[in-house]
Amino acid sequence: MAKVDMVMPKMGESIMEGTILKWHKKVGDRVEKDENILDIATDKVDAEVPAVEEGVLVEILFKEGDEVPVGEVIARIETDASAANSPQSTTKPVEVKTESAKPEAKKEPQPEIVPAAPPLTAENGQEAAAKLPSEKGRFYSPVVMKIAQEEGIGMPELEKIEGTGTGGRLTKSDVLGYLKNRAQAEAPKIAPTVSAQPAPEAPPTPHVPISYDPSRSEVIKMDNMRKLIAEHMVRSKHTSAHVTSVSEADVTGLVRLVKMKKGAFEKTNGLKLTFTPFFIDAAIKSLKKYPMVNVSIDGDKIILKKYINFGVAVSLGDSGESGLIVPVIKNADEMNLVGIARSVNDLATRARIRKLQPDEIQGGTFTLTNYGTTGNIFGSPIINQPQVAILGTG
Repeated sequence: MAKVDMVMPKMGESIMEGTILKWHKKVGDRVEKDENILDIATDKVDAEVPAVEEGVLVEILFKEGDEVPVGEVIARIETDASAANSPQSTTKPVEVKTESAKPEAKKEPQPEIVPAAPPLTAENGQEAAAKLPSEKGRFYSPVVMKIAQEEGIGMPELEKIEGTGTGGRLTKSDVLGYLKNRAQAEAPKIAPTVSAQPAPEAPPTPHVPISYDPSRSEVIKMDNMRKLIAEHMVRSKHTSAHVTSVSEADVTGLVRLVKMKKGAFEKTNGLKLTFTPFFIDAAIKSLKKYPMVNVSIDGDKIILKKYINFGVAVSLGDSGESGLIVPVIKNADEMNLVGIARSVNDLATRARIRKLQPDEIQGGTFTLTNYGTTGNIFGSPIINQPQVAILGTG
């Protein structure tokens, strides 16, 4: 008998981990090739993970609810193939499917040696492998390395953080908790102090349950998407200094135009004409005029994008109760108004029924969110990292 490893698939270039939602098989069950074994979730999409080979599921290495780094072995299947040609376990890439689609997951890059002393940068940290050379020989997942790179945490500092994962593994929560406590510990240093001694590092803050009346309250477990949205929004506020500028535009002419043309537009193109394509078209013209808004920051480098991939925030559920997702119109600057309208309609429709592909929710250079649909006239949207600006309309 030969064993084949199943690994956490990579759902996109910016996805560093996935959460196991549900195992459909248990140890000892026989599985067919391409049969769905488990469901996973990322901050972008949910997906089914099929069996890579026919055989018996002999090992499940993570339980439901666990966050697993991309490329980590999550299960093993014992096949009927002869072990003579494969004396050790082999690893096969997993194909995942979001509903009916099954894009092939890319293999993780090979390990690179990362210098121990300087802070991690995009050049040495982002592409680092899950296991890095260190005195402790600790396991560092790609998502941990990405946070360390963004926050300027060097390897010596990283090794001092206590891990709560399996075998002392450093988890994303460990690093985020460390950053929060470090910020709290450093805050008093801003004010004058009578002591020459540095302030001691604050211990981790334990979770203190809030008080409420159980007989008149309902406890609702936060779903995976909402937790990840919260984490990303907090991280974005910590990464970028947010400054909000408000301008008023008279769109009376636009309202009249849409009202006058929407019937003919729908008859000709088969879709409704809304204000969103006009807002996107205007934003694209502005980005061409002011290209330094269409950039990303990588350490002390400014990455000027000479293309415009336009993200459009789409709320999920009747009232947005199921979260938010940002599909991306690739090369939007090459489209006319009709092309933009078609793309918005297609992406928004498939977003609401969870049929977007991984590459359709990544690579954005600028984002539009419209809080006017809820009746609000003003909002303060949070930047979609690693972009540097976002447009809100109301």
